[in-house]
Amino acid sequence: MLGGAHDALSARLVEQAGFEGVWASSFGIALASQCAPDMDLLTMTETLDVVRHITRAVSVPVIIDGNSGYGDVTNVMRTIRESEDLGAAAICIEDNAFPKRCSLYDNEQRELVSIEKMVAKIRAAKLAQRDQNFTVIARVESLIANHGLDAALERAAAYQQAGADAILIHSKKFPPLKEFTRRWNGGCPLVVVPTLFAQVSLADLEDCGFRVVIFANQAVRAATRAMRETLETLRRTGTISSVSESIAPLEDVYRLVRLKEIENIERELEPRQPPELESIKKG
Repeated sequence: MLGGAHDALSARLVEQAGFEGVWASSFGIALASQCAPDMDLLTMTETLDVVRHITRAVSVPVIIDGNSGYGDVTNVMRTIRESEDLGAAAICIEDNAFPKRCSLYDNEQRELVSIEKMVAKIRAAKLAQRDQNFTVIARVESLIANHGLDAALERAAAYQQAGADAILIHSKKFPPLKEFTRRWNGGCPLVVVPTLFAQVSLADLEDCGFRVVIFANQAVRAATRAMRETLETLRRTGTISSVSESIAPLEDVYRLVRLKEIENIERELEPRQPPELESIKKG
């Protein structure tokens, strides 16, 4: 189970909640850092600047939502190397054409790159990879683009053959995914993002054969509502006490940033005055 994060704070909360890894969500990062839609408006550098803080904040694996790889094969190669340098454990690259449109958006004219082009990107990613444990996840958007189940199976098989370590098969509905897993005979693990079929349980997904489940954007959406409600209440009442019960105590924030640990280190490393100087000061 991966929890979606949009900054270092949300990533640490994901880790504290017990998730096995962090999904550095392009949806969340675009929303939280620039209040922008998930439409490839952020550059690779802007996204990875956020990811750098996320990887420093947690000890669990961080998986980057890498959209379409920020360009063609040479761009993908640079993206992989930069991602490894940040300490990320994996990246997900999708077969949406640039500029991508978030898969959750309705009424979008969707275009996928050719199978051959996506295969070239996957091969480029594996060629650029230096850490043997780094994982490349290939995301299949055929069901989102209404290209059908056969097209999704064809693409998934081609991406696995090209070297993808896992396949993320995306859909707005659960029944096509269930049928996909029934017909899938590939060997690499399957990944799912169940945002739009929220009633489907983790057990149901596991029974279908999915091995990684990503709760991609619930944290940033929860934060959006909580901030709006808190600010509206403060503006209406003009008193902090009106929101005190619904906001994190300062002590909780201090624990999150590990303030005591930092203070203890400072005390241990702070130079001590010689005894004679201490006695003079006291005198």
